Amino acid sequence: MHYAPATEPCPLPFSPFKSCTVPRPIGWLSTVSVDGVPNLAPYSQWQNLTFDPPMVMFAANQLSDGRRKDTVINAEQTGWFVWNMATYDLREAVNITSMELPSDVDEFERAGVTKAPCIDAPGPRVAESPAHFECRYLSTHRLQGRSNHGWVDVVYGEVMRIHVDDAVVTPEGKLDIPRIRPLARLGYYDYTSVTEVFEMRIPGASGAAAAGLEGRSS
Repeated sequence: MHYAPATEPCPLPFSPFKSCTVPRPIGWLSTVSVDGVPNLAPYSQWQNLTFDPPMVMFAANQLSDGRRKDTVINAEQTGWFVWNMATYDLREAVNITSMELPSDVDEFERAGVTKAPCIDAPGPRVAESPAHFECRYLSTHRLQGRSNHGWVDVVYGEVMRIHVDDAVVTPEGKLDIPRIRPLARLGYYDYTSVTEVFEMRIPGASGAAAAGLEGRSS
């Protein structure tokens, strides 16, 4: 089976596109408007870009009526956005914050999660989340779609501060991923959480490469 998505209809009842690039980490992003209204929304098109300095990106499709997402507007206007780690225990709250709500609605309150203050960013972070990145907004790259909903804003940021709950750090100084159970998107309405971890070292690697792709902290 194959098809050209630009010119041919999908031969399957559900598009395989988003279910091939899996699992996708979730960018559960909090921002605040210039009027002081907190916003919280999940983005499954989220990724880290590099580590020196640490930079990240997320892609936000426009709403079907052509309006841009509040997260993008808030990041551009305030210069900041915050990533909150989405976990299995927080899955219902994450799902609630995916609703399209008016800009004056506080998604923290709607989802029933607690606001914790940031140090550098003006908006709050999710207190129940085990890890956070305070990200300084860098730029937005807009890509044209074939419909209002198809237009996408690709937003770049630099991680200026990292928060980690000490309770999820192992004695070796690593994040206890199976305990955290980070949430990930699979496509359709399907999700997964990380419950199993295995290690693979690069054959013949030495120095920083031998410590893993991310290297050591020093």
